[in-house]
Amino acid sequence: MTDQHYHNLSWSRRLFATMAMNLVIPVIQIYGGIVSGSMALISDAVHNLSDFTAVLISYIALKVGGKSPDIKQTFGYRRLEVFAAVFNVALLLGAGFYIAVESWGRFQNPQPIKGQWVIWIAAIAFLANMASTGLLHAGAKENLNMRGAFLHMLTDALMSLGIVVLGIVWLYKPWYWLDPVFSWLIVAIIVYSSWAILKEAFLIFMNATPPGIDIAAIRKEIEAIDGVKEIHHLHIWNLSSESMALAVHILTEDRMLSEVDGIAAAIRDMLLCKFNIDHPVLQFETKHYEEAGLFCCPTNNHAGKDF
Repeated sequence: MTDQHYHNLSWSRRLFATMAMNLVIPVIQIYGGIVSGSMALISDAVHNLSDFTAVLISYIALKVGGKSPDIKQTFGYRRLEVFAAVFNVALLLGAGFYIAVESWGRFQNPQPIKGQWVIWIAAIAFLANMASTGLLHAGAKENLNMRGAFLHMLTDALMSLGIVVLGIVWLYKPWYWLDPVFSWLIVAIIVYSSWAILKEAFLIFMNATPPGIDIAAIRKEIEAIDGVKEIHHLHIWNLSSESMALAVHILTEDRMLSEVDGIAAAIRDMLLCKFNIDHPVLQFETKHYEEAGLFCCPTNNHAGKDF
């Protein structure tokens, strides 16, 4: 069993456990929200239901993303996790819009709320969401899709804790207008937590240079390897949130293929160890092209050609 397969199996089990909790929590919250009259509890329940769908998508994406490459998908299915992460964000924003609209009616006409019910239901939700957050914490450091699910759970835990505080306030003060105000705060947290995922997903879709990658440093390191004269047409992009690819043309002396293999091995080892680039594509050349720059920039005279 490969390390990646082991990680995928571990993460899929954690996602499954998180799904189970996020299917039970909203049912309890909706019941508690109806009994207590709290829109904040019902809003959090709707958010948790969207989380169940989001984590379900994450679970499916993780399973499908582990499939081996084939003749139709030569890079495999790892980028499916990015599509799933974007869809998760769309669900979050949709739930946020619903919460904002419903809260406006409650703000205009505040309703009495039973604080005792709110405290107990929100406390149960808080503990369950914290358990889910703990399950997904390790995977959130390495996987964009897992990070999306982790942010869902962390956001929910903070929301539930805030609702516990509201319940305590309502035991002593009839400040029921806080219910829709807190619901709007939930919407703000949703938008804020979604932005980072959308930004990273956009960069992956655009094949942008991954954050933290220094093109100049990579060029310097490659050209410092014995046998390399210079490089051009350098491209670096993410295949997925966990895998990074590089393509580059390398100018070298005319030499035996076995010698070129040694240079290639040195470059691959350096790229993996220093920059975590695990999918390098190296093209060796012995002829210098006058129009070749560091990046491939097609012109009107050479549109679509890669030098």
